[in-house]
Amino acid sequence: MIKKKIGDLLVEKGLLTAGQLDECLKEQAVSGKRLGEILVEKQCITESELIETISERLSIPRVSLDQMVIDPKVVQRVPVDVARRYLLIPIFEIANTLTLAMADPLNIIAIDEIKYITGRNIKRAIAAASEIKGAIDQYYSVADSLNQIIANRGEGPARRLTETAIAGRGEAENPIAKLVDLIISKAVKDNASDIHIEPEEDRLRIRYRINNTMREEAAPPKSMQNELISRIKIAANLDVSEKRLPQDGRFLSVVDGAGIDLRVSTLPTIHGEKIVLRILDRRNLLLSFAQLGLNQKTEAAWRQIIHKPEGLILISGPTSSGKTSTLYATLHDINSVEKNIITVEDPVEYSLHLIIQIQINEKAGLTYPSALRAILRQNPDVVMVGEIRDTETARMAIRSSLTGHLVFSTIHTNDAPSAVTRLVDMGIETYLVASALKGVLAQRLVRTNCPNCLESYRPPDAILQRAGLIELADTFDFKRGLGCSQCKQTGYKGLTGIFEFVDVNPRITELIIDNASVNRVREEARRFGYVPLFEVGLEKVAQGEVRLEELLKETTYVEDYNVPEPETITVGLK
Repeated sequence: MIKKKIGDLLVEKGLLTAGQLDECLKEQAVSGKRLGEILVEKQCITESELIETISERLSIPRVSLDQMVIDPKVVQRVPVDVARRYLLIPIFEIANTLTLAMADPLNIIAIDEIKYITGRNIKRAIAAASEIKGAIDQYYSVADSLNQIIANRGEGPARRLTETAIAGRGEAENPIAKLVDLIISKAVKDNASDIHIEPEEDRLRIRYRINNTMREEAAPPKSMQNELISRIKIAANLDVSEKRLPQDGRFLSVVDGAGIDLRVSTLPTIHGEKIVLRILDRRNLLLSFAQLGLNQKTEAAWRQIIHKPEGLILISGPTSSGKTSTLYATLHDINSVEKNIITVEDPVEYSLHLIIQIQINEKAGLTYPSALRAILRQNPDVVMVGEIRDTETARMAIRSSLTGHLVFSTIHTNDAPSAVTRLVDMGIETYLVASALKGVLAQRLVRTNCPNCLESYRPPDAILQRAGLIELADTFDFKRGLGCSQCKQTGYKGLTGIFEFVDVNPRITELIIDNASVNRVREEARRFGYVPLFEVGLEKVAQGEVRLEELLKETTYVEDYNVPEPETITVGLK
């Protein structure tokens, strides 16, 4: 009845129509969910409007956890598993009364359990579920959760878990299953790209790759190593008994209601199998070019070339530089029901709508060249080759582009001009390269400054000298993240791409036919608007988005190529 009255109050306030309320009440009767949860999910009202109404109706104060600093000793009154289960967190304690911030302040079972655990009187406050989840992640450590799981597992020697115990009945109560879920959930919430589970002689190490930097996390004891690895291998449909050879697999996990693809790779080591889980979060898929980090000039040039009817277009960069994201965003941009788009990848990271995707299987004989031969018989308009690794693949890609197809692929070179001549170095005839290649986009990923703890600073003279900015230091307002709770004291939060683009125009085509050096190609590209990665990154440094040291770490040093005079750099940043 109370929920119905809250619904009526929302209608009285004009936040909800009677029809919307009736529809949501019917859905509540079928699903069993809370009415407020349904209203927010269907976007009938906002979470803030719901909390305000509940606070008014029940005379329970509303709190904003984002603006609050909680005493860690108060937080420890409630075990982490109870806080997560009931979506609540203790915020302060006065005498014998403990105040809880709750997403559902009507949950009497939760209140009674915490009253029993703490021996305190309970006072309720209401807060947004998203804020409570964030506070739990902030104030409880992974070690707290691990200790709780290990305690629930019981004492005694390590137990050998069978397939049934790991992946079958009773999985929800399985402490190893909970441990794996915790490791994955924490990594996803921290925006990690990879999870590394590394056995050593006397310990098990867990590290996350966050913003392209490895960070160590709390790990379970060495005695749980085999059970943990077995759980992951079975989830990924790998052979648990095979510990002498590398294996690859994948499985799906759910974190906060979102499906997360995990690509699993095992590697035998002298102390046991190392596991790497690559996190593929569909929520980060198909970003816009602006979100990827392309500036307006580069985006305009890129959009113009990707809509050509035929030709070879390359994306260059090292491993983990975001090439796949750029390729997928590009395919999404040109995708339509009128086009037959086929990709051949190793591995296929995400399933794309309306696009035919092929997974390389070298053991079965399905390689890049053999797949490309078969693809050409399928009358494609656009072909995407995951990577040009060898001369045969390069020849097939060029052949495809010269027979009326638009071909996208990636190649490993230091910059865009080097990719132009790399194909020639692989043994491809210069006239074929000149005829097929239309453009090259090179990219890097750099960490961005945390906006919550941004401060101005002057980089050391040695850094300014390396960057060629010693004379221009006073014209820049250099920024860096100082470190705060929002960025885990790192000073960085998130990644952005920096891109350089070479349009293979008639003049560069002539240089390719003449087998010109990379430096000549680079100089000629300069005349037609090519801007190297470092200088593109300087734009982000000038905007306070990227720290100068971070840019230098990820891009070619300024002394490695001919840089324009300092005045030119300054003008380019205005």
